[in-house]
Amino acid sequence: MKKFFQEIKADIKFKSAGPGQKLTESVGERAPKEKPNQPALRQPRQGPTDEAQMAAAAALARLEQKQPRSRGPTSQESIRNQVRKELRAEATVSGSTEAPGTNTVPEAKEEGSAHLAVPSVCFTCPLTGATLRKDQRDAHIKEAILSHFSTDPVAASIMKIHTFNRDRDRVKLGVDTIAKYLDNICLHPEEEKYRKIKLQNRVFQERINCLEGTHEFFEAIGFQKALLPVPDQEGPDEFYVLSEAALAQPQSLQRHKEQLLVAEPVRATLARQRRVFRPSPMASQFDLPGDFFNLTAEEIKREQRLRSEAVERLSVLRTKAMREREEQREMRKYTYTLLRVRLPDGCLLQGTFYARERVAALYAFVREALQSDWLPFDLLASGGQRLSEDESLAFNECGLVPSALLTFSWDAAVLEDIRAAGAEPDPSILKPELLAAIEKLS
Repeated sequence: MKKFFQEIKADIKFKSAGPGQKLTESVGERAPKEKPNQPALRQPRQGPTDEAQMAAAAALARLEQKQPRSRGPTSQESIRNQVRKELRAEATVSGSTEAPGTNTVPEAKEEGSAHLAVPSVCFTCPLTGATLRKDQRDAHIKEAILSHFSTDPVAASIMKIHTFNRDRDRVKLGVDTIAKYLDNICLHPEEEKYRKIKLQNRVFQERINCLEGTHEFFEAIGFQKALLPVPDQEGPDEFYVLSEAALAQPQSLQRHKEQLLVAEPVRATLARQRRVFRPSPMASQFDLPGDFFNLTAEEIKREQRLRSEAVERLSVLRTKAMREREEQREMRKYTYTLLRVRLPDGCLLQGTFYARERVAALYAFVREALQSDWLPFDLLASGGQRLSEDESLAFNECGLVPSALLTFSWDAAVLEDIRAAGAEPDPSILKPELLAAIEKLS
């Protein structure tokens, strides 16, 4: 027992003796080094110059183009968890009361901001030429069609049939039925039964009466309503009866039938909103309005369904082709894209396009702004990728959504011919009226 307590005391004494020292160390080395009470003050570094910042930004952009995209989580469970989180977040956004039926990306600037690259997505009415916002186009077109009845009721009724009725299959069935009525009249002008159409007829009710504009069409081409007796029926029924004056002009009936068959819905066309800017280091910066990002309720539901289906698809190994197809599918969710073309003099030509439009639409847009619109030229995307005018690819398939900056370049043969003549190409290539309206990009 005595030995046990002696060992404990020796152990305590050893531990309280402090840190050990090497026998080879000198006395000076054994002395503990004193830590400075306060760190030495460092001289503040001078910030980089503007030229250094621009050079760094350019180098960073080149590195980002060369570096492959980082791969997402490979674990099946982590992939499922990530997609579930995104679905819950989207469901929360779609159920919010901010704006029923729409989902706006938070980064999108509000309309009316002075720094927006374009105020909003606008459209042009083909009947009046008016420039309209997205929420104005349908009401304006309907009003324009209705006002057209006073000048050309046949054309107005045809436009109403094809435009006011959204179900294209139902419209086609109704139009084909009307064409059959008119064919029978032209083929058998002496047959009185073909000149009368019973309004309570089942075929008429199911195919024609349900469409807006059909009654106006019948009345415009010469049919009149009349109550006529019906065999084996007590009271009369209402009929459309072709007038004698219209029956005497079968060519007019044929012409109206052809117009009805080949007509298309009247839709507002996307306004390019062409703008020209002075050279600017902010050429690749795009502040887009909410119209470029808004999704309808149907589009939100579709995106959620596609993401739900992607849970299982993402948990299996995918080939490069499969990944590329999925990336293209992601790009298709954009409806519009804002494109800028940097010209040889540094000026910027800007326009709005549908994301599904072909590259040829951009070539036509640029050519309309050139003084020498017959000379061939090339358009280069980021990284020097040449976009061919004959390509059938859409902007979203080229990755040019929701915005992109491209570079104008004269065709190599054109440059060779100009330089062979001892001259250099004129950097100012836009039409004078466009240069007169040039703006500053802010």
